[in-house]
Amino acid sequence: MNEAGARPDLDRLTGVRSGKGTFYPEYRGAAERLERVVGALDAISKALVRTVEGSETLVRAVAEAARLHLSADWVLFALADGALAEAQPRHLILDADGNAFAFEGLVGGHSPTDAPSMVLNRLNDVLRGEFEAYSAPVIDAHHAHVPIELEGGVVGAFAAWTPPHRPLDATDGAVMRILASQTAVALQNSALFQRSQRLLDQAEASYQAAAAQAVELAARNAELLATQRELGLAHQHKILDDERHRIARELHDSVTQCVLSAGMQIEVCRSAIPEGERAERLDLAKNLTRSAVEQLRSAIYALSREDDPSEADLVELLRQLCTAHMPGDLRVEFRAEGAPVELPAAIEHALLRIAGEALFNTAMHAGATRAIVRLGYRVGAVTLAVSDDGRGDPSALRTMLRVSQASDLDGHHRGLANMQARARELGGTLQVARARLGGIRVAARIPLETDTEGTT
Repeated sequence: MNEAGARPDLDRLTGVRSGKGTFYPEYRGAAERLERVVGALDAISKALVRTVEGSETLVRAVAEAARLHLSADWVLFALADGALAEAQPRHLILDADGNAFAFEGLVGGHSPTDAPSMVLNRLNDVLRGEFEAYSAPVIDAHHAHVPIELEGGVVGAFAAWTPPHRPLDATDGAVMRILASQTAVALQNSALFQRSQRLLDQAEASYQAAAAQAVELAARNAELLATQRELGLAHQHKILDDERHRIARELHDSVTQCVLSAGMQIEVCRSAIPEGERAERLDLAKNLTRSAVEQLRSAIYALSREDDPSEADLVELLRQLCTAHMPGDLRVEFRAEGAPVELPAAIEHALLRIAGEALFNTAMHAGATRAIVRLGYRVGAVTLAVSDDGRGDPSALRTMLRVSQASDLDGHHRGLANMQARARELGGTLQVARARLGGIRVAARIPLETDTEGTT
Protein backbone atom coordinates (compact mmCIF):
# COMPACT_ATOMS: atom_id res chain seq x y z
CA MET A 1 0.00 0.00 0.00
CA ASN A 2 1.33 3.42 -0.94
CA GLU A 3 1.73 6.25 1.49
CA ALA A 4 -1.45 7.95 0.36
CA GLY A 5 -3.41 4.79 0.98
CA ALA A 6 -1.74 3.98 4.29
CA ARG A 7 -4.03 6.40 6.24
CA PRO A 8 -7.73 5.64 6.71
CA ASP A 9 -10.14 7.76 4.68
CA LEU A 10 -11.59 9.94 7.48
CA ASP A 11 -14.07 11.48 5.06
CA ARG A 12 -15.68 8.07 4.52
CA LEU A 13 -15.64 7.12 8.20
CA THR A 14 -17.06 10.36 9.64
CA GLY A 15 -18.79 11.98 6.73
CA VAL A 16 -16.86 15.16 7.58
CA ARG A 17 -13.63 16.19 5.86
CA SER A 18 -10.97 15.93 8.53
CA GLY A 19 -8.84 18.48 6.94
CA LYS A 20 -11.39 21.24 7.47
CA GLY A 21 -10.39 23.57 10.23
CA THR A 22 -13.94 24.03 11.59
CA PHE A 23 -14.68 20.30 11.90
CA TYR A 24 -14.60 20.02 15.68
CA PRO A 25 -16.62 23.18 16.47
CA GLU A 26 -19.27 22.12 13.94
CA TYR A 27 -19.34 18.64 15.42
CA ARG A 28 -19.84 20.01 18.92
CA GLY A 29 -22.55 22.40 17.75
CA ALA A 30 -24.43 19.60 15.99
CA ALA A 31 -24.10 17.39 19.06
CA GLU A 32 -25.45 20.16 21.30
CA ARG A 33 -28.36 20.80 18.98
CA LEU A 34 -29.09 17.09 18.82
CA GLU A 35 -28.98 16.87 22.59
CA ARG A 36 -31.34 19.83 22.89
CA VAL A 37 -33.73 18.31 20.37
CA VAL A 38 -33.75 14.96 22.17
CA GLY A 39 -34.36 16.74 25.45
CA ALA A 40 -37.13 18.84 23.91
CA LEU A 41 -38.85 15.82 22.36
CA ASP A 42 -38.62 14.01 25.68
CA ALA A 43 -40.20 16.99 27.46
CA ILE A 44 -42.89 17.24 24.78
CA SER A 45 -43.74 13.55 25.06
CA LYS A 46 -43.96 13.83 28.85
CA ALA A 47 -46.22 16.85 28.49
CA LEU A 48 -48.52 15.28 25.89
CA VAL A 49 -49.15 12.12 27.91
CA ARG A 50 -50.83 14.28 30.56
CA THR A 51 -53.94 14.53 28.42
CA VAL A 52 -56.12 12.72 30.96
CA GLU A 53 -55.20 15.25 33.66
CA GLY A 54 -57.13 17.99 31.88
CA SER A 55 -56.38 20.70 29.36
CA GLU A 56 -54.94 23.16 31.93
CA THR A 57 -52.27 20.68 33.04
CA LEU A 58 -51.56 19.87 29.39
CA VAL A 59 -51.19 23.54 28.36
CA ARG A 60 -48.88 24.30 31.29
CA ALA A 61 -46.72 21.27 30.49
CA VAL A 62 -46.27 22.00 26.77
CA ALA A 63 -45.60 25.71 27.38
CA GLU A 64 -43.01 24.80 30.01
CA ALA A 65 -41.39 22.33 27.59
CA ALA A 66 -41.08 25.10 24.95
CA ARG A 67 -39.68 27.56 27.49
CA LEU A 68 -37.01 25.13 28.70
CA HIS A 69 -35.99 24.06 25.21
CA LEU A 70 -35.65 27.62 23.91
CA SER A 71 -34.43 29.20 27.18
CA ALA A 72 -37.12 31.73 26.30
CA ASP A 73 -37.81 35.04 28.03
CA TRP A 74 -41.47 34.76 27.04
CA VAL A 75 -43.66 31.94 25.74
CA LEU A 76 -47.22 32.50 24.50
CA PHE A 77 -49.91 29.92 23.94
CA ALA A 78 -53.33 31.12 22.76
CA LEU A 79 -56.48 29.75 21.13
CA ALA A 80 -58.77 31.82 18.93
CA ASP A 81 -62.19 32.67 20.32
CA GLY A 82 -64.63 29.89 19.47
CA ALA A 83 -61.96 27.29 18.67
CA LEU A 84 -61.78 24.18 20.89
CA ALA A 85 -64.48 25.65 23.11
CA GLU A 86 -64.01 23.06 25.86
CA ALA A 87 -60.28 23.72 26.29
CA GLN A 88 -59.26 25.74 29.38
CA PRO A 89 -57.30 27.93 29.77
CA ARG A 90 -57.78 29.76 26.47
CA HIS A 91 -54.33 31.34 26.65
CA LEU A 92 -51.16 31.22 28.74
CA ILE A 93 -48.01 33.36 29.04
CA LEU A 94 -44.82 32.14 30.74
CA ASP A 95 -41.91 34.40 31.64
CA ALA A 96 -38.26 33.41 31.89
CA ASP A 97 -38.78 32.03 35.42
CA GLY A 98 -41.81 29.93 34.45
CA ASN A 99 -44.38 32.21 36.09
CA ALA A 100 -47.81 31.87 34.45
CA PHE A 101 -49.86 34.86 33.28
CA ALA A 102 -53.47 34.72 32.08
CA PHE A 103 -56.58 36.91 32.05
CA GLU A 104 -59.02 34.12 33.06
CA GLY A 105 -59.54 30.39 33.19
CA LEU A 106 -56.21 29.56 34.86
CA VAL A 107 -55.81 28.37 38.43
CA GLY A 108 -53.05 30.37 40.17
CA GLY A 109 -52.33 32.65 37.18
CA HIS A 110 -50.72 36.08 37.52
CA SER A 111 -51.90 39.31 35.93
CA PRO A 112 -50.32 39.84 32.49
CA THR A 113 -49.88 43.59 32.97
CA ASP A 114 -46.12 43.17 33.37
CA ALA A 115 -45.75 41.31 30.07
CA PRO A 116 -44.18 43.34 27.21
CA SER A 117 -46.48 44.91 24.64
CA MET A 118 -45.20 42.67 21.83
CA VAL A 119 -46.47 39.62 23.76
CA LEU A 120 -49.82 41.21 24.62
CA ASN A 121 -50.36 42.44 21.06
CA ARG A 122 -49.65 39.00 19.70
CA LEU A 123 -52.07 37.54 22.23
CA ASN A 124 -54.84 39.89 21.09
CA ASP A 125 -54.19 39.05 17.42
CA VAL A 126 -54.50 35.31 18.11
CA LEU A 127 -57.63 35.68 20.25
CA ARG A 128 -59.32 37.68 17.48
CA GLY A 129 -58.26 35.05 14.91
CA GLU A 130 -56.08 37.46 12.95
CA PHE A 131 -53.59 34.98 11.45
CA GLU A 132 -52.87 36.68 8.10
CA ALA A 133 -49.38 37.81 9.10
CA TYR A 134 -48.56 34.47 10.71
CA SER A 135 -50.39 31.89 8.60
CA ALA A 136 -47.10 29.98 8.26
CA PRO A 137 -44.33 29.30 10.82
CA VAL A 138 -41.94 32.19 11.36
CA ILE A 139 -38.47 31.56 12.83
CA ASP A 140 -36.31 34.64 13.35
CA ALA A 141 -33.09 35.01 15.30
CA HIS A 142 -34.83 35.51 18.63
CA HIS A 143 -38.52 35.07 17.82
CA ALA A 144 -40.62 32.07 16.76
CA HIS A 145 -44.28 31.89 15.85
CA VAL A 146 -45.92 28.59 14.90
CA PRO A 147 -49.68 28.34 14.17
CA ILE A 148 -51.67 25.59 15.83
CA GLU A 149 -53.60 23.76 13.13
CA LEU A 150 -56.47 21.30 13.51
CA GLU A 151 -58.55 19.67 10.77
CA GLY A 152 -57.13 21.96 8.09
CA GLY A 153 -57.67 25.24 9.93
CA VAL A 154 -55.67 27.48 12.27
CA VAL A 155 -57.12 27.47 15.79
CA GLY A 156 -54.32 29.21 17.71
CA ALA A 157 -50.57 29.77 17.93
CA PHE A 158 -47.36 29.19 19.87
CA ALA A 159 -44.94 32.12 20.06
CA ALA A 160 -41.63 32.55 21.88
CA TRP A 161 -39.03 35.27 22.39
CA THR A 162 -35.47 34.33 23.36
CA PRO A 163 -32.64 36.35 24.96
CA PRO A 164 -29.63 37.59 22.90
CA HIS A 165 -27.45 34.65 23.90
CA ARG A 166 -30.00 32.11 22.59
CA PRO A 167 -30.43 32.42 18.83
CA LEU A 168 -32.99 30.22 17.09
CA ASP A 169 -32.29 27.93 14.18
CA ALA A 170 -34.14 25.50 11.90
CA THR A 171 -33.95 22.77 14.52
CA ASP A 172 -35.82 24.95 16.99
CA GLY A 173 -38.43 25.67 14.35
CA ALA A 174 -38.95 21.95 13.77
CA VAL A 175 -39.37 21.36 17.49
CA MET A 176 -41.90 24.19 17.73
CA ARG A 177 -43.91 22.79 14.78
CA ILE A 178 -43.97 19.35 16.38
CA LEU A 179 -45.07 20.88 19.66
CA ALA A 180 -47.85 22.92 18.02
CA SER A 181 -49.28 20.08 15.92
CA GLN A 182 -49.25 17.55 18.75
CA THR A 183 -50.69 20.05 21.21
CA ALA A 184 -53.76 20.63 19.03
CA VAL A 185 -54.49 16.92 18.85
CA ALA A 186 -53.78 16.46 22.56
CA LEU A 187 -56.13 19.33 23.45
CA GLN A 188 -58.89 17.79 21.38
CA ASN A 189 -58.29 14.37 22.96
CA SER A 190 -58.28 15.96 26.40
CA ALA A 191 -61.61 17.65 25.70
CA LEU A 192 -63.06 14.36 24.43
CA PHE A 193 -61.74 12.51 27.47
CA GLN A 194 -63.15 15.05 29.88
CA ARG A 195 -66.49 14.96 28.06
CA SER A 196 -66.57 11.17 28.14
CA GLN A 197 -65.62 11.26 31.82
CA ARG A 198 -68.54 13.59 32.52
CA LEU A 199 -70.86 11.34 30.54
CA LEU A 200 -69.54 8.35 32.45
CA ASP A 201 -70.16 10.11 35.75
CA GLN A 202 -73.67 11.01 34.59
CA ALA A 203 -74.26 7.42 33.47
CA GLU A 204 -73.08 6.07 36.81
CA ALA A 205 -75.30 8.54 38.64
CA SER A 206 -78.23 7.56 36.41
CA TYR A 207 -77.48 3.90 37.01
CA GLN A 208 -77.42 4.42 40.75
CA ALA A 209 -80.69 6.33 40.56
CA ALA A 210 -82.21 3.60 38.36
CA ALA A 211 -80.98 0.90 40.73
CA ALA A 212 -82.49 2.73 43.68
CA GLN A 213 -85.73 3.19 41.77
CA ALA A 214 -85.71 -0.51 40.84
CA VAL A 215 -85.35 -1.44 44.50
CA GLU A 216 -88.19 0.91 45.39
CA LEU A 217 -90.36 -0.44 42.58
CA ALA A 218 -89.62 -4.00 43.70
CA ALA A 219 -90.72 -3.08 47.22
CA ARG A 220 -93.85 -1.40 45.87
CA ASN A 221 -94.55 -4.42 43.67
CA ALA A 222 -94.19 -6.74 46.64
CA GLU A 223 -96.60 -4.55 48.59
CA LEU A 224 -99.07 -4.57 45.69
CA LEU A 225 -98.85 -8.36 45.38
CA ALA A 226 -99.40 -8.75 49.11
CA THR A 227 -102.35 -6.36 48.94
CA GLN A 228 -103.73 -8.22 45.94
CA ARG A 229 -103.50 -11.52 47.79
CA GLU A 230 -105.19 -10.00 50.81
CA LEU A 231 -107.96 -8.56 48.64
CA GLY A 232 -108.40 -11.91 46.92
CA LEU A 233 -108.67 -13.71 50.21
CA ALA A 234 -111.04 -11.07 51.51
CA HIS A 235 -113.20 -11.44 48.40
CA GLN A 236 -113.26 -15.23 48.77
CA HIS A 237 -114.13 -14.89 52.44
CA LYS A 238 -116.93 -12.48 51.55
CA ILE A 239 -118.39 -14.93 49.04
CA LEU A 240 -118.19 -17.74 51.59
CA ASP A 241 -119.69 -15.52 54.28
CA ASP A 242 -122.53 -14.51 51.95
CA GLU A 243 -123.19 -18.16 51.17
CA ARG A 244 -123.16 -19.12 54.85
CA HIS A 245 -125.50 -16.26 55.66
CA ARG A 246 -127.85 -17.25 52.83
CA ILE A 247 -127.97 -20.87 54.00
CA ALA A 248 -128.47 -19.69 57.57
CA ARG A 249 -131.41 -17.55 56.46
CA GLU A 250 -132.88 -20.45 54.47
CA LEU A 251 -132.58 -22.80 57.43
CA HIS A 252 -134.09 -20.25 59.80
CA ASP A 253 -136.95 -19.27 57.52
CA SER A 254 -137.84 -22.75 56.32
CA VAL A 255 -136.36 -25.78 58.07
CA THR A 256 -136.38 -24.31 61.57
CA GLN A 257 -139.96 -23.12 61.26
CA CYS A 258 -141.09 -26.47 59.89
CA VAL A 259 -139.38 -28.39 62.67
CA LEU A 260 -140.75 -26.04 65.33
CA SER A 261 -144.25 -26.29 63.87
CA ALA A 262 -144.01 -30.09 63.76
CA GLY A 263 -142.87 -30.12 67.39
CA MET A 264 -145.78 -27.93 68.39
CA GLN A 265 -148.28 -30.24 66.67
CA ILE A 266 -146.80 -33.27 68.42
CA GLU A 267 -146.94 -31.42 71.73
CA VAL A 268 -150.64 -30.65 71.15
CA CYS A 269 -151.28 -34.31 70.40
CA ARG A 270 -149.99 -35.17 73.85
CA SER A 271 -152.84 -33.21 75.40
CA ALA A 272 -156.43 -34.39 75.68
CA ILE A 273 -157.90 -33.75 72.24
CA PRO A 274 -160.40 -35.75 70.20
CA GLU A 275 -159.02 -38.79 68.34
CA GLY A 276 -159.92 -37.46 64.91
CA GLU A 277 -158.21 -34.14 65.48
CA ARG A 278 -155.16 -35.94 66.90
CA ALA A 279 -154.72 -37.99 63.72
CA GLU A 280 -155.08 -34.84 61.65
CA ARG A 281 -152.42 -33.03 63.63
CA LEU A 282 -150.04 -35.99 63.45
CA ASP A 283 -150.45 -36.06 59.66
CA LEU A 284 -149.61 -32.35 59.62
CA ALA A 285 -146.50 -32.92 61.75
CA LYS A 286 -145.42 -35.71 59.39
CA ASN A 287 -145.80 -33.46 56.37
CA LEU A 288 -143.88 -30.68 58.07
CA THR A 289 -141.07 -33.11 58.93
CA ARG A 290 -140.94 -34.35 55.32
CA SER A 291 -140.74 -30.75 54.10
CA ALA A 292 -137.93 -30.01 56.52
CA VAL A 293 -136.01 -33.05 55.25
CA GLU A 294 -136.36 -31.88 51.61
CA GLN A 295 -135.17 -28.42 52.53
CA LEU A 296 -132.22 -29.91 54.43
CA ARG A 297 -131.31 -31.88 51.33
CA SER A 298 -131.22 -28.65 49.32
CA ALA A 299 -129.04 -27.03 51.95
CA ILE A 300 -126.70 -30.04 52.00
CA TYR A 301 -126.50 -29.87 48.18
CA ALA A 302 -125.54 -26.23 48.45
CA LEU A 303 -122.80 -26.99 51.00
CA SER A 304 -121.32 -30.12 49.45
CA ARG A 305 -122.30 -31.52 46.03
CA GLU A 306 -121.11 -34.94 44.86
CA ASP A 307 -119.16 -35.26 41.58
CA ASP A 308 -121.84 -37.40 39.94
CA PRO A 309 -125.19 -35.80 39.17
CA SER A 310 -128.17 -36.93 41.15
CA GLU A 311 -131.18 -38.59 39.63
CA ALA A 312 -132.73 -35.20 38.87
CA ASP A 313 -132.63 -34.11 35.22
CA LEU A 314 -130.20 -31.52 33.87
CA VAL A 315 -132.74 -28.71 33.88
CA GLU A 316 -133.47 -29.18 37.56
CA LEU A 317 -129.77 -29.48 38.42
CA LEU A 318 -128.95 -26.26 36.60
CA ARG A 319 -131.87 -24.51 38.25
CA GLN A 320 -130.57 -25.60 41.64
CA LEU A 321 -127.04 -24.56 40.68
CA CYS A 322 -128.23 -21.04 39.92
CA THR A 323 -129.36 -20.62 43.52
CA ALA A 324 -126.99 -22.88 45.45
CA HIS A 325 -123.67 -21.09 45.48
CA MET A 326 -124.34 -17.50 44.48
CA PRO A 327 -123.44 -14.46 46.65
CA GLY A 328 -126.23 -12.21 47.77
CA ASP A 329 -125.33 -9.38 45.37
CA LEU A 330 -125.45 -11.58 42.22
CA ARG A 331 -128.86 -12.36 40.67
CA VAL A 332 -128.83 -15.45 38.45
CA GLU A 333 -131.58 -16.41 35.99
CA PHE A 334 -132.00 -19.81 34.34
CA ARG A 335 -133.67 -20.33 30.97
CA ALA A 336 -134.24 -23.57 29.06
CA GLU A 337 -134.97 -23.50 25.33
CA GLY A 338 -136.10 -26.24 22.97
CA ALA A 339 -137.58 -29.67 23.57
CA PRO A 340 -135.58 -31.56 26.25
CA VAL A 341 -133.95 -34.82 25.19
CA GLU A 342 -132.33 -37.53 27.25
CA LEU A 343 -128.61 -36.88 27.41
CA PRO A 344 -125.73 -39.22 28.24
CA ALA A 345 -124.45 -38.90 31.77
CA ALA A 346 -121.05 -37.68 30.51
CA ILE A 347 -122.65 -34.76 28.64
CA GLU A 348 -124.84 -33.80 31.62
CA HIS A 349 -121.84 -34.00 33.91
CA ALA A 350 -119.71 -31.83 31.57
CA LEU A 351 -122.42 -29.19 31.08
CA LEU A 352 -123.09 -29.04 34.80
CA ARG A 353 -119.38 -28.56 35.54
CA ILE A 354 -119.00 -25.94 32.80
CA ALA A 355 -121.98 -23.99 34.16
CA GLY A 356 -120.67 -24.26 37.71
CA GLU A 357 -117.20 -23.05 36.74
CA ALA A 358 -118.58 -20.18 34.65
CA LEU A 359 -120.85 -19.03 37.48
CA PHE A 360 -117.98 -19.36 39.94
CA ASN A 361 -115.80 -17.14 37.73
CA THR A 362 -118.63 -14.64 37.45
CA ALA A 363 -119.00 -14.52 41.23
CA MET A 364 -115.26 -14.43 41.93
CA HIS A 365 -113.76 -12.28 39.19
CA ALA A 366 -116.33 -10.45 37.06
CA GLY A 367 -117.77 -8.06 39.62
CA ALA A 368 -121.19 -8.80 38.06
CA THR A 369 -124.62 -8.14 39.50
CA ARG A 370 -126.61 -10.22 37.01
CA ALA A 371 -126.04 -13.50 35.17
CA ILE A 372 -128.15 -15.62 32.81
CA VAL A 373 -127.72 -19.37 32.26
CA ARG A 374 -129.30 -20.68 29.01
CA LEU A 375 -129.63 -24.36 28.19
CA GLY A 376 -130.63 -25.01 24.58
CA TYR A 377 -131.73 -28.28 22.98
CA ARG A 378 -130.90 -27.91 19.29
CA VAL A 379 -131.04 -30.22 16.32
CA GLY A 380 -127.99 -32.46 16.65
CA ALA A 381 -126.47 -30.56 19.58
CA VAL A 382 -127.02 -29.20 23.04
CA THR A 383 -125.80 -25.72 23.97
CA LEU A 384 -125.06 -23.99 27.24
CA ALA A 385 -124.34 -20.27 27.61
CA VAL A 386 -123.50 -18.26 30.73
CA SER A 387 -123.62 -14.47 30.34
CA ASP A 388 -123.00 -11.70 32.85
CA ASP A 389 -122.87 -7.92 33.09
CA GLY A 390 -119.41 -7.83 34.68
CA ARG A 391 -116.14 -6.17 33.71
CA GLY A 392 -114.45 -9.13 32.00
CA ASP A 393 -112.45 -8.71 28.77
CA PRO A 394 -113.27 -11.44 26.20
CA SER A 395 -110.14 -10.76 24.11
CA ALA A 396 -107.92 -11.29 27.14
CA LEU A 397 -109.69 -14.57 27.95
CA ARG A 398 -109.31 -15.76 24.34
CA THR A 399 -105.60 -14.97 24.49
CA MET A 400 -105.30 -16.98 27.69
CA LEU A 401 -107.04 -19.92 25.99
CA ARG A 402 -104.56 -19.80 23.10
CA VAL A 403 -101.65 -19.71 25.51
CA SER A 404 -103.03 -22.69 27.42
CA GLN A 405 -103.00 -24.73 24.19
CA ALA A 406 -99.25 -24.17 23.76
CA SER A 407 -98.09 -24.69 27.33
CA ASP A 408 -99.37 -25.50 30.77
CA LEU A 409 -100.48 -22.55 32.84
CA ASP A 410 -98.88 -21.93 36.21
CA GLY A 411 -101.93 -23.02 38.19
CA HIS A 412 -103.82 -19.74 37.85
CA HIS A 413 -106.99 -19.39 35.74
CA ARG A 414 -107.25 -23.13 35.01
CA GLY A 415 -111.04 -22.99 35.11
CA LEU A 416 -111.49 -21.62 31.58
CA ALA A 417 -108.99 -24.11 30.15
CA ASN A 418 -110.77 -26.96 31.97
CA MET A 419 -114.11 -25.87 30.52
CA GLN A 420 -112.64 -25.94 27.03
CA ALA A 421 -111.09 -29.35 27.68
CA ARG A 422 -114.44 -30.80 28.87
CA ALA A 423 -116.18 -29.57 25.71
CA ARG A 424 -113.45 -30.86 23.39
CA GLU A 425 -113.41 -34.29 25.04
CA LEU A 426 -117.01 -34.69 23.89
CA GLY A 427 -116.29 -33.32 20.41
CA GLY A 428 -117.68 -29.91 21.21
CA THR A 429 -116.44 -26.32 21.28
CA LEU A 430 -116.19 -23.49 23.76
CA GLN A 431 -116.39 -19.84 22.74
CA VAL A 432 -115.79 -16.63 24.69
CA ALA A 433 -117.43 -13.43 23.43
CA ARG A 434 -118.93 -10.15 24.58
CA ALA A 435 -122.34 -10.66 26.18
CA ARG A 436 -125.36 -8.53 25.42
CA LEU A 437 -125.46 -7.74 29.11
CA GLY A 438 -122.06 -6.08 28.69
CA GLY A 439 -119.77 -8.66 30.30
CA ILE A 440 -118.57 -12.12 29.25
CA ARG A 441 -120.53 -14.81 27.40
CA VAL A 442 -119.11 -18.34 27.68
CA ALA A 443 -120.89 -20.70 25.28
CA ALA A 444 -120.39 -24.45 24.94
CA ARG A 445 -121.81 -26.56 22.09
CA ILE A 446 -121.70 -30.35 22.28
CA PRO A 447 -122.92 -32.50 19.37
CA LEU A 448 -125.38 -35.32 19.98
CA GLU A 449 -125.30 -38.79 18.52
CA THR A 450 -127.98 -39.69 16.00
CA ASP A 451 -129.67 -42.16 18.29
CA THR A 452 -130.16 -39.50 20.97
CA GLU A 453 -131.77 -36.94 18.69
CA GLY A 454 -135.43 -36.49 19.38
CA THR A 455 -135.36 -38.85 22.35
CA THR A 456 -137.64 -37.75 25.17
